[in-house]
Amino acid sequence: MTSLGSSVHLQRHTGCWRNSCQSKFWTRFSCSTAFTQKAVAYQRSVKDRITQRFRTDFARSYWTLKNNYSDLEETSGHSPAKRSYLLNHRQMYQQTPSTNINKIERRWEDLFHTNGRYQSLDGLGQRFFDFSVMSYNILSQKLLHDNAHLYKHCSLPILKWNYRLRNMMKEIQRHNADILCLQEVQEDHYETQVKPSLESLGYHCEYKKRTGNKVDGCAVVFKQASFSLVSCHPVEYFKPDIPLLDRDNVGLVLLLKPKLEKGISNHLCVANTHLLYNPRRGDIKLTQLGLLLAEISHVSKQADGSTCPVILCGDFNAVPWSPLYRFIRERKLEYHGIPVGKVSGQDEKRKGQRILNVPLWPQCLGISQQCQYEDPSTSAIRSDEGSKINRSSIEHSLNLSSAYSHHSSKRGRPEITTCHSRRAMTVDYIFYSPTSLNSESEGLQLLARLALFDEIDLHAISGLPNANNSSDHLPLLASFRMPNLHASYAHVQGSEEHST
Repeated sequence: MTSLGSSVHLQRHTGCWRNSCQSKFWTRFSCSTAFTQKAVAYQRSVKDRITQRFRTDFARSYWTLKNNYSDLEETSGHSPAKRSYLLNHRQMYQQTPSTNINKIERRWEDLFHTNGRYQSLDGLGQRFFDFSVMSYNILSQKLLHDNAHLYKHCSLPILKWNYRLRNMMKEIQRHNADILCLQEVQEDHYETQVKPSLESLGYHCEYKKRTGNKVDGCAVVFKQASFSLVSCHPVEYFKPDIPLLDRDNVGLVLLLKPKLEKGISNHLCVANTHLLYNPRRGDIKLTQLGLLLAEISHVSKQADGSTCPVILCGDFNAVPWSPLYRFIRERKLEYHGIPVGKVSGQDEKRKGQRILNVPLWPQCLGISQQCQYEDPSTSAIRSDEGSKINRSSIEHSLNLSSAYSHHSSKRGRPEITTCHSRRAMTVDYIFYSPTSLNSESEGLQLLARLALFDEIDLHAISGLPNANNSSDHLPLLASFRMPNLHASYAHVQGSEEHST
């Protein structure tokens, strides 16, 4: 059968398949009026599946036909009519995918209510410093190829790296965030394309590749006009002498100084990570997180003993309100009796799992149960005190809140940060040090955030990736305000002197 005949046969077969599905649907539900509403919903679901099946079949036929067209111009056996037909279709298939189909704009949610305390400029300089942060898992091209079964719903042209890179760079440039925390950044693409592109936009780039033979890693990027780099601290979770830590995930911690004309007394600690995916190894995830929190506590410690504001971003491979998430938010986790597969909440259906070991990580790691660096010999002596230490709990000293509520303000449904052909959930976060209830001179104020989609929205745009969103993750974006403590205290002192 000729390629043209195959195409016609495919279209007829697909049409029969669609008619057959719709016919079965009406046969199933036409006999009862009690299921009217369910029937309508089911019909929509069936039509959606039909449409998706047709898109998949169309993509397959596209690549079959394209291969047949590769040597078309050198072939002389076609009639003029057939040759014209094939040439026209080849031109159509080679066009860039349309970005105007099923596009939904994300909206900004304004979370800041003016209280007048930091709303003006005076002769002492700016009394606050506003900045924005984006966290974005850009989907490594190698991981995309290695897990191609997750992207069967996508047409192949939109999965090409150059197409995806162009889309993602447009999105980064449009939002123009002061700080970018990127995950799954492939090293060769970073060196030759991503880093030069970001540097041309005025960013300074720091990168840490995963250990072993992995080809991707994490990057923290910041606007040179907004911040200066104080120090950079890569974190490797692989420890060859500790069997529990045998994975190649990494983190990256930066200490930044905001740039203001009159200076600002605060520093800002920015951390980025991509924790282990494996839903069955919550023990590894928690230990990796403990290492990262210990590094953040060390880097964020200021000369006077206080802690500077912290931004913690990344793909944590854990859902909201899971034990791992609660540990970050609540600063303590009683983990005795928790199955390893329940730590991240990714897979709640598994049964018969072993529970977390006590203690969670060995003393030779040099990390205390409070997620602080310590001398292993000192920890061994202190552990002999016995009852003074609750060995089935871990803690940390950082006060962290999530920039997102994890429920859509539009419908109240769960927000989604990642979606592919198997599932959709939230695993990406921006955590930050909030202002104290007693004083706004500490921490950060959350001003606004870019709203996420729920499953209904993602269904409308054909899931992720698509022609407009070129990763299987959505970028998170939030705007913060840091008080200029030097200017604020000087303003208060001046006011007191004036009143006397």
